[in-house]
Amino acid sequence: MANLSTKELSALSDQLDFERMLCCKYQDAAQTTTESELKTSFTQYADQHKRNYDTLLGFLK
Repeated sequence: MANLSTKELSALSDQLDFERMLCCKYQDAAQTTTESELKTSFTQYADQHKRNYDTLLGFLK
């Protein structure tokens, strides 16, 4: 892995926080909705943001 600058690390940290927040929000929405179609969509969105989070986290390893 190439060394990341302070600015890049800060941006990566901000994006990780954003992806984690979106994942949590969509998971919460999926749990609270009663419409199955919305529940499926919210779950898919949460899963995508979790994958985004994991991918970004991989850049730090």
